[in-house]
Formats: sequence, structure tokens, C-alpha cells
Amino acid sequence: MTNFLLRDAHGIANTLSRKNQGNYTVDPSKSAIYLPNTISFPDNTEFEALITFKGDAKGAEIRSVTPDAGFVTVNMHHSFIRLPDNNYQPRAFHPSSGYFRVGYSDYSAPIFEDLNKRFISRHRLKKKDPAAKMSEAVEPIVYYLDPGCPEPVKSALLEGAKWWNQAFEAAGYINAFQVKILPENAHPLDIRYNVIQWVHRSTRGWSYGNTITDPRTGEIIKGHVSLGSLRVRQDFMIAQGILSPYANSNHNHDELMELALARLRQLSAHEIGHTIGLAHNFAASADNRASVMDYPHPLIEIVNGKADISKAYDDKIGEWDKRAILYGYQDFDPKINEEVALEQIIKETIQSNIGFLSDKDARARGGLHPTAHLWDNGNNVIEELERLNKLRAYSLKNFGENTIPDGTPYSELERILVPLYFMNRYQVEAVSKLIGGAAYSFAVKGYDQRPNIQPMDRKTQEKAVETLLKTIAPSYLQIPQHIIALIPPPAYGYNKDRESFAGNTGFLLDPLAAAASSTNNIFDLMFHSERLARINQQKGYDLKAFYDQICQSIFNEKVKTDEERKINQIVQTSLVAHLIQSSIKNPDQQVKSISKYYLQEEVKPKYLTKNGDSFEEKAHLAALIEMITNATTEPESWTKPQIQEMPPGSPIGCGNFYDFY
Repeated sequence: MTNFLLRDAHGIANTLSRKNQGNYTVDPSKSAIYLPNTISFPDNTEFEALITFKGDAKGAEIRSVTPDAGFVTVNMHHSFIRLPDNNYQPRAFHPSSGYFRVGYSDYSAPIFEDLNKRFISRHRLKKKDPAAKMSEAVEPIVYYLDPGCPEPVKSALLEGAKWWNQAFEAAGYINAFQVKILPENAHPLDIRYNVIQWVHRSTRGWSYGNTITDPRTGEIIKGHVSLGSLRVRQDFMIAQGILSPYANSNHNHDELMELALARLRQLSAHEIGHTIGLAHNFAASADNRASVMDYPHPLIEIVNGKADISKAYDDKIGEWDKRAILYGYQDFDPKINEEVALEQIIKETIQSNIGFLSDKDARARGGLHPTAHLWDNGNNVIEELERLNKLRAYSLKNFGENTIPDGTPYSELERILVPLYFMNRYQVEAVSKLIGGAAYSFAVKGYDQRPNIQPMDRKTQEKAVETLLKTIAPSYLQIPQHIIALIPPPAYGYNKDRESFAGNTGFLLDPLAAAASSTNNIFDLMFHSERLARINQQKGYDLKAFYDQICQSIFNEKVKTDEERKINQIVQTSLVAHLIQSSIKNPDQQVKSISKYYLQEEVKPKYLTKNGDSFEEKAHLAALIEMITNATTEPESWTKPQIQEMPPGSPIGCGNFYDFY
């Protein structure tokens, strides 16, 4: 058994190599069974090993999590779990149910039936009296919170977790979903306990809602939530940048804490939602916060000239969540045909017009649906971006000495400025999806619905482009001078890190690099290869019209100051680079041809042949012409100029986005 447990079961060495963090191999002389977590319970046996890898470290990530990056020790865990009995009844998966799917291929199925069997993932839950409108459960679903959570975090997590009982009550259960503190004599590895775990990490990483599920039936055996402790500090800092609360007191934390704890309640409910079987619903924010399974952006409004955080996050379970629990957990009277009843639940959900769209529909660099977005609010993404822009302007105007308490180096203002400057980063993703986008539904024949694919009309797409271009106008991208004057290089004992602005000016804040990274992000979204291919194939709004609208706005921009001129040149350079990229790298041949022709016959003669007003302007235009010429003569060797990326916005880390957030 020892050799089995001391191997690289998770392929960590391959992952480190693939992520350019270094080349590592297992060092058996520094690996051993870890006995404290090698333990047996009635229904599971757990083995854990300390596996040490030795190698040559190359990346910053691996150096940030170990004292000596030449030797990396990790805990490798193996679980042996007793399968449940055969008394559980699997429930059929439906695309509009909102649940994770489990299944298998049944080769004994008749040829005229689907080979693939699909079930939803859910806990076992039965009513004591299935015929009663309201009934207690035979055995309730109980989650246990890590007793190591500090206050007030513990109370916030408990409250958010208990929201789910609202949904189970709507499905006819009495106190069927419970949340308690993990008893002292209980162990979190015991399969009998669903656990909410509070963990410390080196980054504000993703939170996870994972399950151990019977692969034969979809029955969830154990739910396990992991919440990182640094996330709440980021939410606190975002509120700090918006409210700048320290004008009169160094202890004016109440509003900031209110927002951060409201976020924790929502986060607790969200991750538990995954562990009771639910997938993301990224259409919920367009339906008045209909689900905690969406990614919520804080809804902060300007009321009477002041930022109001009272509605930042919701404080209850959503209407979609209730519909989903009804489908997954309703226990039917034996006299009722379950298949027919479930079909009726889905039809009623569809008729309620509460949308359900998940990950692939919402991701900005692949999704195209106009209402499925991450980290947004409201049902009109353009109006929401305009609202956020006003909040951003308000916050930047007030940003300064009152943003930090006494005793804080002024250089730390940069850390707070980053999420404020890039406040719109998720909403621009949402707006970009209107360009070449289309509305549709998860239509299933026999459920009174049609796919109803509706490409975005030209007027909407033009408005989306116009609104996005406002976010790369020089006056928008310029960091106000009163802020620049307050941020020196990092104070002694403090450092820049991955969450600081990147730049080309050493330790000094580089406002032009910040503008460049924001611009590059916008154009990456607008010039996404699949988006351009869709624009080319749709009616009413073609690639030339798209390119015309962008170029006319950017090359005809009226600048007022030397700083605005420099930023506009950065925007123009990024635009030309993305047009070249589309003319060389786009996999769609028609998009490549149109982009190449547009550069030669539209951009060069219309915008780049004018005489510059200054030495700097002449140098800029010459550089753009040279870039196009080099790309035309040697396309195989051309690469898009390297631009400093924006600091991370979402939690730092990566993995399977279907079960974390």
C-alpha cells in the first residue's frame, strides 16, 4: 500500500511543468505516510501522505507558497468510501433543471434510445409523509461549520448557509436543511458530515463547493465547502476605495464591514448551492437577483450625492433557487407519476420566465448570450456599464487621503486604486457579448418552447460598441492628477506585488501602462476571433461597419492635453495591433481577408497619412505604418506587441469553473 500512497497520484509534477513553474520529481527519501490524517470511520477510510517533490523552480507562483522552492511538500489524500445502499432513486437530468449532470453510457440500451444516461446530482432526502403539503424529513440535510472561523465571519457564514432552508420550505419540507457548528468529537474527513471549511492560503483564491458523489446514481454522499480567508479582505478594500471613509476617524469601518459580511453570506449560500447539486445560473442577475448561484457584483448606488451600499448584496435565497430545489428534492406521493410531475415543474419554471444559463453561455471570451454574465447587475448591460462609470468617476474624485487611515503609507493607495480603476472590467465583458451576440434558450422538444435564436440587432450592437469606446477615451483612462501626486514608490518595508499596477517606470506608478492594459483588455474582447466570425456571418451589421465605427471614433478623438494625446496614441496602437492580429491569426479565412484589406485600403490612407502636428505625433504615425508593413511582408514572424496585463480581478487561482467561485 505504501508505494501506492507515495506516488504522484494527482500529476503535480506535470502540472508544475505545464504551468512553467519548474521540473520536479518525487523524492521518496523525503516522503512518508502522514498518520494524523490516516484514519477510519464507519463509512470511509482515509489515507494521507506527505509527498516531497525536488526540482528546479522557475515560476513566481511556486516560490510564493514554499520556503525552499527546490523542495515542495504537499499533502496527497486518498479516500476509500463505502457506496450507499440501493434505496436511492436517481432523478432524471433536464437542461433547464439547473443541476450538475452525472451519468454513464449504457450499451444495453435499445438502438432507438439514447446511449447516455443522465441524472442530476443531489442529496438523498425523503419526507416522513410524502402526501402532506408540509412534512419533516426522514433525515434532514445537515451542514457543519468549521469551529475555527473567527467572528464576525462565523455568524455571517451561518446566516448565509441557512438561507437554503427557505428553498426547502418552498418544496414542502419542515426544517429539512440545517446548519450547525461542527462538534468537538466530529472529524471533517468523516463522510457522514457535510462541512463548511475556513482555510488560509497565499492568495485571495477561489472558494470551492465540492461533492463526493455516487457515480452510478448521482447521489451526493458528502458536501464539502472550502472558503478562503483572504477573499473578505478584498471586498473590504473595494468598499474602502469607493467610500474613502477615513476623513474624521481611523475606526470608521462599520459600512465597509457591512459590505464585506454581506458578501460572505452570499458566498456561503453560493458554495453550499454547488454542494447540494446546483450549477451556476448566470442569467439570474437579469431577473432581479433570482439566484445565489450567480456571481454578484456589489450594487453600490449614488444617492443624494453619496455612495450607498445598503443594497450591495441580496439577503435571501432567490426565486430560481426555489424552483431548482423543487425539481431536485420534491418528494412525491406514491400515487403521483413522478416523471409527469417533474415535467410539469420544468414547464412551470419555463413559464415563470426566470432565466437559466450557465458557464459556457456567460464566459466573455466564448459566451454570446446577452443576459448571461459574471459579476453584473440588472437586465440592461449597457445601462449598467454607464451607471458603473458614474460610480467610478465619483469614487476617483473622492479618492485620496481619506481613503486610508492614519499610520498607512501613502504608497498603499495604489493597492486600493487598482480595483477602483478597473471597476468596469466585468461589465465591459458583458457589453462586449452584445457584439455578434445572440439570445437563445435550452429548448427541449415537448416542453412548449423553441430555441428561438435571436441575433442582436444592428442598433444594439452599435450602441454596445459606442459604450465600450467611451471606456477607452483618454479622459476616461487618465488617472486624476490629484491621485498620481499622492502615490510615491512603495514605502520602505512595503513592496509591489502581482496585484499592483504593472508598468515601465520602475517603482513609480505608470499611468500610461494602466491605460494600455485596460485598452488591451477591451480590444481583446471586441476582437475575439469567434465574435468577428459571427459578425461576418450575420445580417445588418458587418465587419466593415464594425471596424468603421471603431476607427472613426479613435482616430478622430479630440484630445485636450498632452497626457490625453499620449493615451490616445496608446489606444490607436492597440487598435492597429488587434486589426493586424485578426488579419493574420484569425482561423476564419473571410475575417482574415477583410481585416487585411481594411488595414491596407481604409486605415493607412484615411488615418495614417496625415502630417503629424508634432515630432511625437509624426513618430507615432510612422511606427503604425511600419507595424502594418512588417505584418504584411512577414506575417509568419509577426507577433502582437506585448502589453502589461491588468492585475487579477477575479480570485487568484484556476481550476474547474463548474464547482468553484
